[in-house]
Amino acid sequence: MSVKSGLPPIADPSTRLFILGSLPGERSLAEERYYAFPTNQFWRLLGSAIGEDLQGRDYSERLAILKARGIGLWDVVGAARRQGSGDAAMRDLRHNDIGGLKRDYPMLRAIAFNGGLAAKEGFRLLAGVKGVELIALPSSSAAYARMPFAEKAAAWGRLREFLAP
Repeated sequence: MSVKSGLPPIADPSTRLFILGSLPGERSLAEERYYAFPTNQFWRLLGSAIGEDLQGRDYSERLAILKARGIGLWDVVGAARRQGSGDAAMRDLRHNDIGGLKRDYPMLRAIAFNGGLAAKEGFRLLAGVKGVELIALPSSSAAYARMPFAEKAAAWGRLREFLAP
């Protein structure tokens, strides 16, 4: 089982909302871009939440829209031993400094966690942090098929209240 290291955060000083996953999958790491696997619903879900067609745009355009709306991306886990892309296969987790997000991004109002492992670890690591709302989101992974897209989109819609105008 090899060690996988994540991607750097995508954010700037105006970031108001961070969306944190667990650790990017193989395809995302290979392409060095968040949520690169074609069946992952991340770009559709976030696009639905912010009223933008993110799925139909190229990656640089997606990131420009996120920046304009005050949205940052990163992961709870910075590195882990893992075979494949699944969260259940992760061992020896090394966390990113998510506790420093409020310090590094003073306009931050909320941190949303994409999926169960990200939420479990994120809520544990950020217990007691003041001034930032923590939100657990249903996973955008195609592997999480128990919840229909419409229900996921409704849950992700909560992010609207934290967007930059």
